[in-house]
Amino acid sequence: MHDVDVVIVGAGAAGLSLARRLTSPEAGAGPSLAVALVDAPAGPLRPPPRTWCFWEETGGEYDDVLAASWDRLRVTAPDGAAVTVRPAPLRYKMIRSTHFEERTGTLLSRSGCLRYEAAVDRVRDLPGGGAEVCGRDVAGAEFRLRARWAFDSRPPRRPRAARTTLLQHFRGWFVRTARPRFDDGVADLMDFRTPQPGRGLAFGYVLPLGPREALVEYTEFSPSVLGTAAYERALRHYTDDVLGLGPFRVTATEQGVIPMTDARVPRRAGRSVFPIGAAGGATRPSTGYTFAAAQRHTRAVADALARGRTPLVPAPHSPRSRLMDAVLLRALDTGRVDGAAFFTGLFREVPAHRLLRFLDGGTRWWEDVLIGLRTPVRPMLRTVLELPALPRRAHEPGGSAGPRGSTGPRQH
Repeated sequence: MHDVDVVIVGAGAAGLSLARRLTSPEAGAGPSLAVALVDAPAGPLRPPPRTWCFWEETGGEYDDVLAASWDRLRVTAPDGAAVTVRPAPLRYKMIRSTHFEERTGTLLSRSGCLRYEAAVDRVRDLPGGGAEVCGRDVAGAEFRLRARWAFDSRPPRRPRAARTTLLQHFRGWFVRTARPRFDDGVADLMDFRTPQPGRGLAFGYVLPLGPREALVEYTEFSPSVLGTAAYERALRHYTDDVLGLGPFRVTATEQGVIPMTDARVPRRAGRSVFPIGAAGGATRPSTGYTFAAAQRHTRAVADALARGRTPLVPAPHSPRSRLMDAVLLRALDTGRVDGAAFFTGLFREVPAHRLLRFLDGGTRWWEDVLIGLRTPVRPMLRTVLELPALPRRAHEPGGSAGPRGSTGPRQH
């Protein structure tokens, strides 16, 4: 006998979204499934507050919990030349995880979703069918829950083997300046007026929340993370010497690490166990964005269950998108492509709405070809040819990751 129909491990963006879709009548799945959501107890296993960013048209399902949105995006080259684009009808949107959790938690409490707190040790198939979640509750007692289907958003215990793995690692300050310093209609996606690492790239990232408030981050794509003091120095340089903010107060911080890898992500972990969210491949390897793909994935899972089907749904990103990501990651990692010039050139030469759809895997093959012709063709072709011969190895990053933060810029 199963205790519930569905158990979801992890109450991040993917876990909460799937629970809502399975239990809320307005989400389309109907209230017929008994659903349990297992979250980690407060402490090191539960991620700190973070931001999630994505792009879509106005009128999205989460517009009521947006912290802000922008209709103009800017990328700044190392020499200070800025490219500002309007990706209409798309807008760049930001959600604070605390607001998302509060809003979704209220809906789940009304729907009768069962909520548990436990440190989960394993999620496994049962011999007679279904799955079992095992761990310890907040009092240290043994916790077991059986379900027909289990969805696990926990990251893998070990790095998956890949031909290329870079880490998107960052630290951000929520700042309040003494005087107006921000254009709150423009989001700075990449500002390359930062010192560049020996391998990979680095940039500033600014999301204005008002004329005197913004999230300002320092981000690197590189093999290893930094210590907190190094991020603080980089942020101080960026806010003082590059942005010239003048006096300001830091009201909150966020810090995170996002693997950017061409590792193969399994679509299932057992007959009745399926990974979701970043664990299920929702993170776009070339950008680190996760939130929008997690929404597509959980929507597909909910639709399959509503139809009485096995919830083995398509991967969040197509094989073509994953191949292009593998090529870009390898080209960046080898230094064949200058990251700052590459991204600045794309935003300068490709229509903004098409580029954002491309980054979200929503373009057709012929649009991908047109975008590919705007990249350094020769080094990219060389990389395509060498990929099949490259071995896959597990990446063991050096340095100290610190607390894990948003999974965007950002789940982000």
